[in-house]
Amino acid sequence: MVGKRLLVTPRFGLARVLSKRGLCSRTEAQRLIRAGLVRLDGRVIDDPEFPVRDVHAARIDIENSRAVAATPRYLMLNKPRGLVTTTRDEQGRDTVYRCFEGAQLGWIAPVGRLDKASEGLLLFTNAPAWAAQITDPANGPDKTYHV
Repeated sequence: MVGKRLLVTPRFGLARVLSKRGLCSRTEAQRLIRAGLVRLDGRVIDDPEFPVRDVHAARIDIENSRAVAATPRYLMLNKPRGLVTTTRDEQGRDTVYRCFEGAQLGWIAPVGRLDKASEGLLLFTNAPAWAAQITDPANGPDKTYHV
């Protein structure tokens, strides 16, 4: 095809779309989809990698409720020593999510990590694109660590 441009629309898997909308982690999205709880444009989908052609226009329902993009949340935590930066720890250690017990925050994920022995600023969000921008070494903010 000389002289013509082929316009390609990127497609994303359904689990990734749910995650990008800030509704849940990709792992949780995969679980919901495999359980048959997710509909795409009225059709039950059980494949987490099912391609979504129009990410913004697609109607997605989870357990018969419309899955609209979550309101972006940005949180700062002064992480205390002794907590690990993970949602669940297979060794049973306390995690940073203990600091949010009782709060109705919906799904949030840490932006970066601090190890168990570290303390300091740790950011959380439900906006994966913002988190990627913040952690990008080339374009993100300068960081200073005191060791």
